[in-house]
Amino acid sequence: MSAIPKPKFEVGQLIVTPGAIEALLRNRTDDRPFVNRHQTGDWGDVAPADVRENECALVQDLQLMSAYTLEDGTRLLVVTEADRSATTILLPQEY
Repeated sequence: MSAIPKPKFEVGQLIVTPGAIEALLRNRTDDRPFVNRHQTGDWGDVAPADVRENECALVQDLQLMSAYTLEDGTRLLVVTEADRSATTILLPQEY
């Protein structure tokens, strides 16, 4: 049995934009798997430079951003504010 990764930070208030809600519904999924991946440091479909930036942001209390691809190819962003007060799930065009 594998260990469940521990959260690396608090996500604060969770906000999901209308576009993200529509995309999640269309793909018959919810936000929990993506929030869990984000919170445990699985940054998803980002460039190696963005992974390094997120790892530094964890220590320096800066904004964190992950990107995940839904089954239909829609890209979903998960962004946690620097003060960890809120995390927003949105589409790139809503950023």
